[in-house]
Amino acid sequence: MATTNAVNGFSHLTLTAFRGFRDFTLEIEARSLVFTGPNGGGKTNLLEAISFLAPGSGLRSASLREVDCRLPANNGTGLGGSGARAWAVHARYQGRQGEYRLGTGRDPKEELGAEEANGRDRRLCRIEGSTAKTQAAFAEILSILWLTPSMDRIFVERTSARRRFMDRLATGLHPEHPSRVSAYEQAMRDRARILRGDGPAMDRIERDRWLGGLEAEMAAQAVAIAASRLETAEALNAAMAEAVGPFPRADLAIDGAVEQSLRDRSALQAEDLLRERLASARDGDAASGITQWGSHRSDLAVSFHGKVLGGAALDAASASTGEQKALLISILLSQARLQRARRGEAPVLLLDEVAAHLDPERRKHLYAEVLALESQAWFTGTEADLFRPLREAAQFFTLRDARALRDVA
Repeated sequence: MATTNAVNGFSHLTLTAFRGFRDFTLEIEARSLVFTGPNGGGKTNLLEAISFLAPGSGLRSASLREVDCRLPANNGTGLGGSGARAWAVHARYQGRQGEYRLGTGRDPKEELGAEEANGRDRRLCRIEGSTAKTQAAFAEILSILWLTPSMDRIFVERTSARRRFMDRLATGLHPEHPSRVSAYEQAMRDRARILRGDGPAMDRIERDRWLGGLEAEMAAQAVAIAASRLETAEALNAAMAEAVGPFPRADLAIDGAVEQSLRDRSALQAEDLLRERLASARDGDAASGITQWGSHRSDLAVSFHGKVLGGAALDAASASTGEQKALLISILLSQARLQRARRGEAPVLLLDEVAAHLDPERRKHLYAEVLALESQAWFTGTEADLFRPLREAAQFFTLRDARALRDVA
């Protein structure tokens, strides 16, 4: 494979007190990278650090404090008497809009003031040295998608994992999507708090007024979220119909009451219906502590196109683990092609141990597809030989004990 320069990607990365990385700096070129080395050397941690330059809680869905470096040598400003520094990630990213300096990390407790009293951690996000209002600001600049071994069985695990995956796909086509999800979730938390009786005392009229306002916000955001999910699934199905190669084709659908209401009525009618459902469910939600209606209860349904089991389309959950992984790769590649067509650049791809269980034909096709995207991909694996076809096109590093050594062979 010939050398391919990526149009978009990272040229610099610095990790401070991030898991096993006490102080780590990497200067790289705007093309794909391969990191090999023994298990426990820091490969997945490295990809996780990059994933925090996207909205959300990273590829492990970890809490902010889980990410702090636990090495004895991580002595710094002293947080809560622990002596450990809060983690941080800084990078330079070159994309269609130019070069950006990006940074994120856990806000040190001494800077939080009132937040410290509540025992909550906060993530700071900075763009060109200025603090961004929300993590969603990253989505306006770049898109990051990942595939890790823990995702291999996403189709048989909790609904929340599939929903987060769907929302990452939707963000690639609708950069405003994470802001909508954040606003919806905040309104839902505030509604639940009032239903529990937390917060300042208020009479029934004032309580109903607050609940009505929050339910109106939830309904507006939920319908917008559902519309983005539906459009993304439809666009992805069309993109996969045009794909060629050895990876299976998927059919995606969104299974949820809000999405169903949008299929049957206008957006305004769907909002009215959800507001009515939320208002009617107040007593039940207060008793159960669960919000019965909303976009937080939707699921991503995936089946194999053209395959049947018992007269019905073969659901992804019924396939082997290997076929589920191949299906995920197919979705990821189709999403990347779609984003390149829509946004003018493909997402940065974080592919952790993705080649280990692929046959040679699928590996070859994967590498060719990734290089054709002209976007940076970060591959990891234990065996360098698996990535031999990328030798001329990618930068190779050996990662051991959280230290990267550039391969010259």
